[in-house]
Amino acid sequence: MTQAEALTLPEHIHGYPDIVFGGYIAGLLAPHADAETVRVDFRSPVMVGTPFQLSRPESGRAAFTSLDDTVLVEASTATLTIDPIPTPSWSEAKEAVETRLSYPGRTITDCYGCGEACEPGRGLRLFPWRIPGREVMAAAWTPDTALADENGELPPEIVWAALDCPGGLAGFIFSGMGRGTFTAALTATQTAPILAGADYISHAWVLHRDGRKHTVGVALSTPDGALCALAEALWIEPKTL
Repeated sequence: MTQAEALTLPEHIHGYPDIVFGGYIAGLLAPHADAETVRVDFRSPVMVGTPFQLSRPESGRAAFTSLDDTVLVEASTATLTIDPIPTPSWSEAKEAVETRLSYPGRTITDCYGCGEACEPGRGLRLFPWRIPGREVMAAAWTPDTALADENGELPPEIVWAALDCPGGLAGFIFSGMGRGTFTAALTATQTAPILAGADYISHAWVLHRDGRKHTVGVALSTPDGALCALAEALWIEPKTL
């Protein structure tokens, strides 16, 4: 999109109800920062069906703002200082998905990232679950062709979306994140093309916790362990009264 254009995201691209899926909008904005590694900070919720616009205040920075110029999301050049932990095996990742999808007490949602209720191509259908004996969330994932561009590659908004939900699930399961916790910042880099119809392993782990702040790592790799994308995410629990 150009700086003068306004963009509105449709209702199905949401995480929490009515709120645009964080990783998706981060991936839309990140290329405008013109850097290999970008940090995206979420300043205010972006609502589905509500127009917003692009702003480039300076080189290496970009933002989405509301039509009254309130900053919603900001992107800036960054570095990643984390290293990915070893990639689970394809069989471990498949077993994690099967365990999650067979769990009778699971909540079925239409979250754009991990919602089972999403139709193929209308959501990522990325279903991480814990690896037995390790504090790692993992999923085997084969992106639907409807998520790809004309070259069969996943565009940045899909890649960044895939780097969002798994980290949140790791935080909820392993770091004790409370209800309503949200992505406050996402720093990511992509090191190889990610293709629709090909197999990938997503895995996520907790880096540390500081009060209401939870920091997680997320990686996307090929089944043989070659890294394709890496992210560090900061999740913050809402204040309690």
